Amino acid sequence: MAGLSGRTVRDLRRESRGAVLQRLYFDGPMSRQALVPATGLSSGSVSNVVSELLADGLVEEAGSVGSEAGRPRRLLRVRPGSGCLVGVDVGETRVRVELFDLGLRELARAERPLGRRGYDVDAVVGHVHEGVAEVLGAGARTAGELLGVGIGVPGIIERTEGEGAVVHGQTIGWDAVPLERLLRRSGTGRLPPGVPPEMPYFIDNGAKTLGQAEMWFGAGRGARNAVVVLFGSGVGACVVTEEAAQGRAVEWGHLTVRVGGRRCRCGARGCLEAYAGAEALVARWREAGGRPSDGADEETALTELLAAARPAGGRASDPVAAAVLAETAEYLGAGLSDLINLFQPERLLIGGWAGLQLGGAFLDRVREHALAQAMRFPAGRVGVELGLLGPDAVTVGAAVLPLAAFFARGGHRPRPATRPAPTPAWRAALDGRLV
Repeated sequence: MAGLSGRTVRDLRRESRGAVLQRLYFDGPMSRQALVPATGLSSGSVSNVVSELLADGLVEEAGSVGSEAGRPRRLLRVRPGSGCLVGVDVGETRVRVELFDLGLRELARAERPLGRRGYDVDAVVGHVHEGVAEVLGAGARTAGELLGVGIGVPGIIERTEGEGAVVHGQTIGWDAVPLERLLRRSGTGRLPPGVPPEMPYFIDNGAKTLGQAEMWFGAGRGARNAVVVLFGSGVGACVVTEEAAQGRAVEWGHLTVRVGGRRCRCGARGCLEAYAGAEALVARWREAGGRPSDGADEETALTELLAAARPAGGRASDPVAAAVLAETAEYLGAGLSDLINLFQPERLLIGGWAGLQLGGAFLDRVREHALAQAMRFPAGRVGVELGLLGPDAVTVGAAVLPLAAFFARGGHRPRPATRPAPTPAWRAALDGRLV
């Protein structure tokens, strides 16, 4: 029966279960008594929900703690082994697939280099299918335990009714790619045994999954609003505000910083990514006379650039590499100042493999340029720091997508998506007459 708000008793029960699970997940172990003020539920509701969750095997007891009344209180926590999650990072050089338990402890991982086929859609779909099969096997988990597969990809994600998640990845040559439908496609021979095509897939922008991970578990914890920057071959950002608590991906890398400037991967000229992304940084070093080793991939070339600009053992730095690095810090600082002025965040966090590789010394220069160019009031309130979760943050954030959906369902397992029944012939004929 639905109330005036349109919510049924089942909806209320699901929300109560979700509230208890989330509090135990983020703040547990906790007692039943502590869950009452933490969730806003009555003591009777908490007792009923906890009993359900214990019976379902989602929650377990985790010791006890003394109380003023003298009777110890039983502590509760989410049982890590009650399900598993897969996170996928469709990165710039490889597809990384990781299997986690509910406590986000890594159980297994697999990597597939993109190789010569690069972002060929069929190749990427195959890498995801093969990677999921491999990590489930290595982690000794069955498909029935899997709560979903989260995937972080470059580009803008469009949600459609017929195709599911559609990816507009201009910089990687993906034009309205129906990635979710392709992942469900039968007959590939790559789906893990027992995993139906209707397995829940959660697809989002890689910068957003990075932001989600840092806000839940990393340097963004406790902040009401933040901007998390992904600095890899290209650059992107996730903006988290009170109005958009789950974060919103923005194509920050394609902000114009120089009219008529360098050609960007997106086809436009003068984008920030054409100056501050790792791919552009290495290209500018080569153009200025830098000499990375033959056959070096992007990550290796960036390592060599940093070694030339900041050599160990007191050796003199290479002036060409140092100049390119200094100029990049200026461009990146200018881009960050725009984010500070536009969104006025409490924290601005830099992650991604290139951002973490460039490290603290580079961040100091970037911070100096960003704060000097931003308006004084927002600049005085923001902290500019490196992310805490390392190069796997996109994969962790991708796994958070099915985890968040699990909480929203009140801890119930996903139901396979049902295909709509075909339109009866009489209805099609009647509709044709009414046109």
